[in-house]
Amino acid sequence: MSTQTPPLAPSQAAPLRVALVGNPNCGKTALFNQLTGSRQKVANYAGVTVERKAGRLLTPAGRKVTVLDLPGTYSLAATSPDEAVTRDVCRGVYKSEPAPDLLISVVAATNLRLHLRFMLELRQLGRPMLVVLNMVDAMRKQGLDIDVPRLQAELGVPVVTAVGVKRGGAANLLAALDTPIPPAPTPLPAGTDLHHEVRRIMALCVARTSERRQALEEKLDRWVLHPVWGMCILFVLLFIMFQAVFSWAQPFMDFLEEAMKQLGDFVGTLLPSGALQSLIVDGVIAGAGTVIVFLPQILILFLWILALEESGYLPRAAFMLDKLMASAGLSGRSFIPLLSSFACAVPGIMSTRTIQNPRDRMVTILIAPLMTCSARLPVYALLIGAFIPARRIGGIFNLQGLVLFALYGLAILSALLVARVMKRRDVEEHPLLLELPNYRLPGLQSLAIELWQRARIFLSRVGSIIVTLSVIMWALSSFPAPPAGATGPAIDYSLAGRIGHIMLPLFLPLGFNWQICVALIPGLAAREVAVSALATVYSVGASEADAASQLTPLLANQWSLATALSLLAWYVYAPQCFSTLAVIRRETGSWRFVAISAGYLFGLAYGVAFLTYHITRLITG
Repeated sequence: MSTQTPPLAPSQAAPLRVALVGNPNCGKTALFNQLTGSRQKVANYAGVTVERKAGRLLTPAGRKVTVLDLPGTYSLAATSPDEAVTRDVCRGVYKSEPAPDLLISVVAATNLRLHLRFMLELRQLGRPMLVVLNMVDAMRKQGLDIDVPRLQAELGVPVVTAVGVKRGGAANLLAALDTPIPPAPTPLPAGTDLHHEVRRIMALCVARTSERRQALEEKLDRWVLHPVWGMCILFVLLFIMFQAVFSWAQPFMDFLEEAMKQLGDFVGTLLPSGALQSLIVDGVIAGAGTVIVFLPQILILFLWILALEESGYLPRAAFMLDKLMASAGLSGRSFIPLLSSFACAVPGIMSTRTIQNPRDRMVTILIAPLMTCSARLPVYALLIGAFIPARRIGGIFNLQGLVLFALYGLAILSALLVARVMKRRDVEEHPLLLELPNYRLPGLQSLAIELWQRARIFLSRVGSIIVTLSVIMWALSSFPAPPAGATGPAIDYSLAGRIGHIMLPLFLPLGFNWQICVALIPGLAAREVAVSALATVYSVGASEADAASQLTPLLANQWSLATALSLLAWYVYAPQCFSTLAVIRRETGSWRFVAISAGYLFGLAYGVAFLTYHITRLITG
């Protein structure tokens, strides 16, 4: 008598490896965030700068699933490192990535004609595949109707619907992962015209029931893409964004500052007076606290950029700015990498891989460090808070926000001028072809997850690079101790004091003192560290732990306005962190471009800071 082993329940089966793949703007990342929530890990693929996002989930039946969010691509005929990674992972030949058990092709229901062609390319691979018809809510609002059973029959693979930005919008997909999915059917015959196949499937499966939504989007685009009103809308959005960085963040910054002060006071009472107490309180807590307090401003900046991206506005802004970018010898494709560089130049430089023209891409890489990254915000906020009055202009605008907006504007204008100089021998215009996604409301869950990831990255920098450098700065500022009978400040006898005085002749024409010279050194590793370095240098020997709150009035009393503005000008142009220079090396494959970037940025920083200092002194007397 033979016995048959019963099939394993989904909860007992081996973990399923799935890969989310699709065109840009298909809502794939929002779907990934909803599926995995906070159970995701972000890293880079081995040997390349392409981002790898993986997460975990449990299906309704309890099956474990590992989800890989592959870079968006329009075709398996790769033309960039991102697309090459997606192609090789889908084929199961990527050297450091196991082959996925299942391909999940995410297709925007609102733009099925464009996204369907790539889905048919994936189907040709013959691997197990599931199609997710995403954004079906927006599809219905547009007056479209897709016959899902007929589409499934035509494709020969399972098709489920989803709304990636709504809670519970992935329920159909989760249920489908508990069912066996066979390999895709026999590929289409060689030489089949995929465009013709897409038209045939569209004719059979898609019908338009109303023109109302389409008419509404066309009306919005008449304003958003208008050569005059569209620029006004963009200017207003950016202006409000920079105002919000100061206005919205202040209550949260006050809370964090008080919390770090209380922590320093509490730890100080637990430790005996001496070097150890100074190390922990003045080095670690004060150093980290002076940077953590700026986290709300950084997250508000990220929030704006993410919301504009998810709403479908950023590609339209890129399209609208194409002519302006052409005046600098670039195309509108450079806009999104440059805007991303306001958050951090590293992903901004990495995203230039979408620029097909090699010279445009190289120039965009070289000017990306001019964009005011979020790491500069702590320096800007400190100096603006110390030297610019917190008053209203016209009863509406915050003067400090206006100054911040001016600094960002100066960086943008300078980047366009530098690009024009670099492209002076190549003014050929390249046509801009962009997919304009449908307007949509950003998903709150997706925004929250993306913000949490960025906060985690920032806090990990505080816990590693920034605290480490703060401790080094504390040691340099504390040792050696002043000799017996010394009458000057203890810091003058330390290693930091000696280094600062050695550098002083070079930076004295800019109005910098030796304390600023000391802060410039760790600032090369991470911009934020310049603030904690100043706090460490100025607060050595202080009996209180609230170094951040002491620093603002201290600088206002000891520095001139000319020195503060000169330092602001320096930070507009000076090269960003070593990570930026490293990613330039990896993306260009040449140390020559690293040298060009660092050289011209240092030259601009020194020249503009010199002019700012002396012109301000001339005006203020």
